[in-house]
Amino acid sequence: MAETRESAIPSQRVPVWGRTRRVAQAAREGRLREAGPHLALAVLFLLGYGVVELLRYQRFAAPSWDLGIFTEAVKGYAHFGAPTLSIKGPGYNALGDHWSPIVALLAPLWWVWPSPLMLLAAQAALFAWSIGVVSDTAERVLGSRSKGLLIGAAYGLSWGLQRAIDFEFHEIAFAVPLLAVVCRQLLLKRWDRAACWAMPLVLVKEDMGLTVAAVGVVLLVTARRRSTAAGLVLFGLGFAALTVGVLIPHFNPQHQYDYWAKLPGGTHPQLWQLVIAPFTRLTVWKTCGWLLGIVGFLALRSPLVLLALPTLAWRFASSNSMFWGQDWHYNATLMPILFLALVDAIARLRAGNAGPVLRGFAEGMVPAALAIGAACTVSLPVGVGGLADPGSWSGGQHAAALRDGLALVPRGVTVESTMGPLSRLAAADDAYWVGGCKPNPPQYLVLDTEGWNNPPTDLPAYGAAFHPGARYTVVFNRDQVTVLRRQ
Repeated sequence: MAETRESAIPSQRVPVWGRTRRVAQAAREGRLREAGPHLALAVLFLLGYGVVELLRYQRFAAPSWDLGIFTEAVKGYAHFGAPTLSIKGPGYNALGDHWSPIVALLAPLWWVWPSPLMLLAAQAALFAWSIGVVSDTAERVLGSRSKGLLIGAAYGLSWGLQRAIDFEFHEIAFAVPLLAVVCRQLLLKRWDRAACWAMPLVLVKEDMGLTVAAVGVVLLVTARRRSTAAGLVLFGLGFAALTVGVLIPHFNPQHQYDYWAKLPGGTHPQLWQLVIAPFTRLTVWKTCGWLLGIVGFLALRSPLVLLALPTLAWRFASSNSMFWGQDWHYNATLMPILFLALVDAIARLRAGNAGPVLRGFAEGMVPAALAIGAACTVSLPVGVGGLADPGSWSGGQHAAALRDGLALVPRGVTVESTMGPLSRLAAADDAYWVGGCKPNPPQYLVLDTEGWNNPPTDLPAYGAAFHPGARYTVVFNRDQVTVLRRQ
């Protein structure tokens, strides 16, 4: 038979490795196209969070000393030393306060960008990562990109995340994306991956071991993976006991876990006090309403909500009223749990025998959650909602005075300071809270007396009162900002 034109052409076989590479590349391109909108949403929130953090930093809007504390800890890790917190006292080791060795992951970034702003940017990036995870997971579970993006945007605007952004930096920044990924793996029925992603939570904070144990309980309830579930429960509970019973006391200057005293009854609480106390506090009930209301209480229909119980238990059982409410950063870790529990609840109602009214309510909660998030953002206001206030864009003369005053403090000196300037000083100096550098008087004092009811008129004498025998002279004094140097 005559040879055809096509058969005369030698066939060019593609090597197996070449075909594999092409298939992998095509798969990656497909995943990128699918993930593109969710990535764009995450980047949008990254920019918004970043602007909020930057403006707060420029205004010296410091609600606590935590940014300064974590700045010192990361600086210590970056210099291959202990995470010493001079702000809490000379030689105080961060691991003797809370068990958060995961913040050491920021040390390489400190080598490139040695500034508290790096910590704020890292937190914004970690939160943004979790937004992409929640959004993409919602699309996969609900089968709708638009609903996935709506859930992701509602989550990004949630008051819990934005309160944390307002609070500056905290170690829970690492827990938020980890919990989002854990919930994602549970919803996608990737049980072993869920267990693996849960385990690093024990490096975020000592109470997270209880949350890891809760992941094991969810695995038992939803997947009947008894061996994996039992192992995770034992690992979580065991590591929590190890941290509060051994590791933290080892690094603590008093060789104890300081926060036992925050429980009702002090260091020897009665079980009945721990159980009853939360139900007697109106603030606790309000917080539960705020948490469940943003997802239409539908999170209660998902076993994922069990992951929120350990965090709520220790907070509501505490005698410290700061833990009970909606302020600070304490609710951020609950947000990915609640929103992905909402996604799970919608999927379960679709697959179950729920009536049309309940199914309609569940489907309507997707856009409603976004509306609730936007309303909270504007009305509270929190996070990006504060950008609507012209005063948030400039710290005015007072912030300018703080910047000018800090410019007179040399690098590498010992300095005591009030709240606002602490994080900046911690990045470059051996910084202490006012009156905390004992027995050696600090070389400099930085006092921001704005908002003080009765500010001292003789500031050198005020500094000397903390350090008898030391004499200080004023080197800068403007707009309620004073810098003193030891003579």
